Amino acid sequence: MKPKFLMFLILTAINLGFAQNPLTKEPKIAENKLEIKVLTRVQKDKILLRWAVTDAMAWKKLNKYGYLVERFTIARNNKTLSSPEKVVLAKQIKPEPLASWETIIDTNENAAIIAQALYGEEFSVNGTDNLQSIINLSEETEQRFTFALYTADKDFEIAKKAGLGFEDTTIKENEKYLYRISSNVPKEELDIDYGGVFIDTKEVETLPKPMDFSGNFTDNSTMLSWNFNILAHAYGSYYIERSEDKKIFKRITNKPYTSLNQENTNNNRIFYVDTIANNKEYSYRIQGISVFGELGPYSEIVSGKGKSLLKYVPHLTVQEFKDDTTVNLIWEFPEEGDEEITGFELNRSDKEDNNYVTVVKNISPKARNIIYNKLNPSNYFTITAVSKQGNSRTSFPMLVQPVDSIPPSKPVGLKGTIDSLGVVKILWETNNEKDLLGYRIYKAYNASEEYSQLTVSPNEKNTFEDKVILKTLNSKVYYKVIAVDYRYNMSEFSEPLVLKKPDIIPPASPVFSKYEIKEGGVFLEWFNSQSEDVAVHQLYRQQKDQKEWKLVYETKNKEEQFQDKSVEEGNIYTYAIFAKDDSNLQSLPSPNLSTFVPLNGVMEAIKGFFAQANKTTNTIDLSWSYSNPQVDSFEIYKASEKDALQLIQIVDGKKRQLSDPTITINTNYKYGIRAIFKDGRMSKMDFYTVKF
Repeated sequence: MKPKFLMFLILTAINLGFAQNPLTKEPKIAENKLEIKVLTRVQKDKILLRWAVTDAMAWKKLNKYGYLVERFTIARNNKTLSSPEKVVLAKQIKPEPLASWETIIDTNENAAIIAQALYGEEFSVNGTDNLQSIINLSEETEQRFTFALYTADKDFEIAKKAGLGFEDTTIKENEKYLYRISSNVPKEELDIDYGGVFIDTKEVETLPKPMDFSGNFTDNSTMLSWNFNILAHAYGSYYIERSEDKKIFKRITNKPYTSLNQENTNNNRIFYVDTIANNKEYSYRIQGISVFGELGPYSEIVSGKGKSLLKYVPHLTVQEFKDDTTVNLIWEFPEEGDEEITGFELNRSDKEDNNYVTVVKNISPKARNIIYNKLNPSNYFTITAVSKQGNSRTSFPMLVQPVDSIPPSKPVGLKGTIDSLGVVKILWETNNEKDLLGYRIYKAYNASEEYSQLTVSPNEKNTFEDKVILKTLNSKVYYKVIAVDYRYNMSEFSEPLVLKKPDIIPPASPVFSKYEIKEGGVFLEWFNSQSEDVAVHQLYRQQKDQKEWKLVYETKNKEEQFQDKSVEEGNIYTYAIFAKDDSNLQSLPSPNLSTFVPLNGVMEAIKGFFAQANKTTNTIDLSWSYSNPQVDSFEIYKASEKDALQLIQIVDGKKRQLSDPTITINTNYKYGIRAIFKDGRMSKMDFYTVKF
């Protein structure tokens, strides 16, 4: 069914893009949780309840299924009950049917708005542009929800009719209650958390007085403003009243005045502009309206008069220099404005946007020039026409600079420090020139390179802070300073300030370039560290299967080689070389160098080697003696008159004899023997000759 009415809304100071939690006026939290928010108000013989849900779709569902209102008595006569007493105040509160609204919409605009939001087939806001209309159509449910809650905040009776309020008239003195407003929407359709509020029937509070109310009176108008957010929990809208005699006040807003732009915490004030007659005193006050329809106390009264704005504005046009400190300033101002002013005032400042100081007062209304003889190197002037009505008009500024081509003297006395965090602080003696504008600071990382400018505009102080990176290869930083005056004449560079950075960077690592095993030792060569502040190079050695490193060589000179003769044959050694600087910082080690020292020694020959012909067994019997326990085996060699010396047998290191049956009668044989050790070394060869 379509209602028999259309809605036309003209809402002053309303921002339709707002997003708020109902009732609390707090910004909406970006989350999916749906819940009911509740406010309460204690009156003499009843308790008023107002609630709203935090989502438009949830509001639509609750309009269908309604709200459950329950009361729990928690305490009585200052004693907490062992078990709260529960009372169901209303099983299903929801908006009244359309027919009950049609009887009041012609006399109550708030009822018309909410009825349209609840039952209208279309919901639109007239008076907006096409783009806003498209937005309204695409977000119709949100629009209905927004205006329903906003309107309910202005009229408690309509809020109850819309299913958003309730009066509990069954309260008793000296009792404390907990009210719970729950959703009747089935959870499988939409899960909505209940809302609750605790209240003491003794807590009858008076409404607060509006705060921070002010008025700005200008030409034919008054701009009223007050802090809306401070009392947003108490008031949703206000009545504005005006008086012409400070006694009888009349409302100048037929409807409550409000702002929906409360989510913008950077703009917590609400404004209202009233049209008034000039030169007549007006007084204003405001009165807050709570969400329960209660009127609060009046604010303080603000009073004032509108004043006519001077129609004409002076304009500085010409500057004529008499000397370096004197100028004749000429301005334009219509003659018909002479009767409206008491005269002119000349104002001066060092900067265009700085505070101006009046330097010449009581200049005749008919004057159009003034001579000023206290010029600085740089000056900004304005001329003000002083109105008889009190609303003066001021010209745009004019820059006045006498000729100056003499630069300041160069800065001297530069000093500075660099701390362990790389913060640089430098200072110098202040220049004495009166027209000094400031200083420019320059920096370099090398004495021979071009200095780069650090400051964009001249630095006014004779100090400067910089930041340098400590973990770089350069150990020093260089600074220079120049002085600049107001005409941007620049001095010569100061003498350079050289600052040494705190040394936190270890030197670069040396690198091995060559190694060789010779003359029973290890010969090493390397490239020294390339860091400038290296004080010493240290060579360390580690033997295989040992954890400790041993310092074997240290040099403060530029040597890049060393022969380690303290090694033992048959061992593996690892070498690393380090560099240390003046600050005792040690470099990372060079890449490790590992080498094996081979066994090159030849052991002594076997003693007692003997060969004897045995006619009985037709063999030559060999025997020998050798006491070294490291012998692994013995190699037996044999040669004849026809055959060269060759290995005939290898015997275990524990044997000391051997018989050779491979012989021929009347032949001379030469036998040889040598020991083979477990570490791979060999003994000298020993020989013995025998005839069979």
